[in-house]
This record gives sequence, C-alpha cells and structure tokens, in this order.
Amino acid sequence: MRERDDEWTGLMRSAIAGDSAAYHRLLKAVTPVLRAAARRGLARAGQPVDQSEDIVQDILLAVHLKRHTWDVSAPFAPWLFAIARNKLIDALRRRGRRIFVDIDDFAETLPARQRDVLQSIAVDSASIKDTAAKFSMTEGAVRVALHRGLASLTAKLREQ
Repeated sequence: MRERDDEWTGLMRSAIAGDSAAYHRLLKAVTPVLRAAARRGLARAGQPVDQSEDIVQDILLAVHLKRHTWDVSAPFAPWLFAIARNKLIDALRRRGRRIFVDIDDFAETLPARQRDVLQSIAVDSASIKDTAAKFSMTEGAVRVALHRGLASLTAKLREQ
C-alpha cells in the first residue's frame, strides 16, 4: 500500500511538472482501484453497482480539473480518495433512496385534496403551477397538500 502511494505521488508530481506520460500512467494505475472502490461503496449502500463506471469518470474528471489544488509535498492517495468518497456520496445523494408505491393502494387513507395533488404531481408529472390552476389552489396550498400527502404516505409505509 505504501509503495503504491509513493508511486502515485511520484507520478502526480511528474504530471504536475508537465510529464504527460506520467499523468497517463497515473490515471491508468488509479482507475481499477477507483472502480473497485466505487463498486464496494455502491454495494455497501445497497445500490446496484452498474453505475460505478459513471462515478469513476466523475472522480477522474475531478482529479483532472482540481489537480492544481493538490499539495505536492503531501501524499497523493489521501487526496484522491477524498475526492472519490465525495463523488460516491454525490452519486448516492442524486440517486436517493426510492421506493415505488402504487398510490391507489393508499388512496382511501388520504384526504381527497392530498390524493388529487399527489396524483397530479407524482403520477401525472404536472408542475406545481399547473396543479394549482387545475384545482383552483394557490401554489403554496399545493405545496402544503403535497408535503402532507407525502408525509402521510411515509407514515403509512413505516407502519407496514
């Protein structure tokens, strides 16, 4: 591990000094390690690992764009893995934790207005503005009904 970090640090120092071959060798060396780390991170989060390649590309792009911020007197691996961790977190946040629910299963448990607003926005993909016009509500009232409906559905799902 220490030898690898020393090698990567030396390659990055050479790359910063203008050695494009060293930069190419560095990227080629870190890519499989980043790929494995992305796959592990996705799996640990209970997510499918098929998006690991996108995360690796995000990491490599960030390394390329931010390489000038790396302190040449510091080891390279901790800097690289901090970027990798942040890109994995970003990807997981973007992906979110999604549960698909058939709103019809819960329709009778929601007040009619909340159900109508949820149907319009979540199922029919209408905007808040369009939903407000459709039901003669203010946009604020639509947001409140949406929030309350989602909170109610969440509570019902937790009960089950």
